Amino acid sequence: MTIRVMLVDDQALLRTGFRMVLAAQPDMEVVAEAGNGVEALEVLRSTQVDVILMDVRMPHLDGVEATRRICEGGQKEDAPKVLILTTFDLDEYAFSALKAGASGFMLKDVPPGELLAAIRAVQSGDAVVAPSTTRRLLDRFTPMLPATSAAPARPELERLTEREREVLLLVAQGLSNGEIAARLVLSEATVKTHVGRILTKLSLRDRVQAVVLAYETGLVRAGGGPGA
Repeated sequence: MTIRVMLVDDQALLRTGFRMVLAAQPDMEVVAEAGNGVEALEVLRSTQVDVILMDVRMPHLDGVEATRRICEGGQKEDAPKVLILTTFDLDEYAFSALKAGASGFMLKDVPPGELLAAIRAVQSGDAVVAPSTTRRLLDRFTPMLPATSAAPARPELERLTEREREVLLLVAQGLSNGEIAARLVLSEATVKTHVGRILTKLSLRDRVQAVVLAYETGLVRAGGGPGA
């Protein structure tokens, strides 16, 4: 199956570079481009897209608000997945975009092979960012979140079994399914099942949102360790 990709960036030269990389892949096709969020939303009305490579800092409508609008009602089966691309490793815009529903976060200077793997991962609904990158991003901006004592824990967390909470904690610390399986002495398939149940019970779209929730509720602290 061909992955239909849309490029959204206000720099035409960057879009050209990404398009050349993607055009060389037999399983990918760039079906649309846009120079800002307004153009992107307009194009999406008439073009079917699987994955959007979204810049965050753009005129007229930035990538954060565009992502929020695209991901509203994102439970639809055919809703495009958004992969955020940014120039800065620690970018508050990228953090906001993750909270808005983006499925991943990559730097614009990412090696082509990693970008292609991320696009395929996003399309398949799998883990979509390097855990260390997500962890650095959240560690930087967790102090800006409301204090745990001021923000009541999500009641949905009570639906999780002890094992599911354990898995969620390790996901939030940036471990992959394979690493979690090794840590808990489980099969990778079992871990994947646990992660799927966690997402369903908490009404979350993907692992990235699970990480954000774990930090916001105090399940983990900045630095990746367990919360109180």
